[in-house]
Amino acid sequence: MRPAHVLLAALALATGGDVVAETVYKCQAGGQTIYQQTPCAKNQRQQAIQLQDSAPADGRVAPMPGPPPSRETVDEAPPPQAPMAPAPVLYGCIRATDGKPYTSDNGHPEPYMAPLGVLGAITPSLADTYGSRDAAVASAPELNRGKGNAAAVATSNYVWVQDQCRRLSPAEACQAVRGDAEANQRLLRNAFKSERAPLEAKDARLQAQLKGCG
Repeated sequence: MRPAHVLLAALALATGGDVVAETVYKCQAGGQTIYQQTPCAKNQRQQAIQLQDSAPADGRVAPMPGPPPSRETVDEAPPPQAPMAPAPVLYGCIRATDGKPYTSDNGHPEPYMAPLGVLGAITPSLADTYGSRDAAVASAPELNRGKGNAAAVATSNYVWVQDQCRRLSPAEACQAVRGDAEANQRLLRNAFKSERAPLEAKDARLQAQLKGCG
């Protein structure tokens, strides 16, 4: 009796190279085993065997597909994270006229004209220096032709000034935006319906900036 694997190989060759699959029946009776392409007789014990696909015509064997990913592997894959928004860019500025600080998204504010008297050019108060009857009067001839005193000069003459700014660090910028957002939300809670539109627009802009603050 020929070995079982030899019979299986012979049956596989008999099916032809262009047949994709073939079923072979293993029949056992009386201590004998027979492989055939038709079902076994009723008095025989039968086992159906599915032969593998035939090789391609060029002789190359197609690779077997790998196992599908397990459920655990799919569940453990982390979801893709959206890129974090950049930190807000703000500048800390000092107002040239009174030295008060403020924040701005423009680090190079335009120059502007300011009265000479608000820049500290005259250190004593204008009322104390030039407001009384016995006060000193400027000696320049153009100031004594019935036009008054140096207080008028200080308030009527303008000079060009420009605020000084520096870029804030990300931590400083985030702190400034949070403070501005909290103050704006307080105004929003107390505002009338007709006043809410600009405050809501500002709140949306500030909340967008805060996305880059973590």
